[in-house]
Amino acid sequence: MIVGVPAETTPGERRVALVPDAVKALVSGELQVVVEAGAGTSAGFEDAAFTAAGARIADRAAALAADVVVKVQPPRERSGGGHEVDDLRSGAVLIAFLRPLDEPALAKRLAARGVTAFAMELVPRITRAQAMDALSSMSNLAGYRAVLLGASRKSFIGRLAKAPSDDRLSGSLSAALLGAAQGVQILRVHDVAATRQALAVWEGARGQATGS
Repeated sequence: MIVGVPAETTPGERRVALVPDAVKALVSGELQVVVEAGAGTSAGFEDAAFTAAGARIADRAAALAADVVVKVQPPRERSGGGHEVDDLRSGAVLIAFLRPLDEPALAKRLAARGVTAFAMELVPRITRAQAMDALSSMSNLAGYRAVLLGASRKSFIGRLAKAPSDDRLSGSLSAALLGAAQGVQILRVHDVAATRQALAVWEGARGQATGS
């Protein structure tokens, strides 16, 4: 079986569907991996790293002609006309973030093409499927970074939370700890199990700051 990794074409998307370590694991499982030239460059992975992991570097057509095609963003309209779905062969498998509820037309196009598609964001977030969770890693990074970037304004966001007003912390316990250290005045924690602990930490930090 051949796994294809095309470069992402969505503006601003810098990620690549497979990194060299993942390629190495697939190759060790006796799968062949074809990576479009330059697919990982914007994510910090040069073609040589994929080659060293056992992948074959090829053009876009070869990556899209694979038995299983893995992407980050869903297929989209080509700038020169046509659609990227048309580049997939009938009977192929596509694994990506597909948003079928938001883009039913894409789901219908994939079905008409004879492509079996797996929307990674719809994989149940349960213990048995933990290894396939493609949402938490990006959400955690975004949440923690938001807390750090918000420190200068004392406007914080925790994991998967909407942006609150100034001087408010919204999110998980770890975000609460960061916010307390920065002197946040209003605290709202979405992790119910950790709410009491976070409030205790916040009250303690506020007491130390005021000397009370």
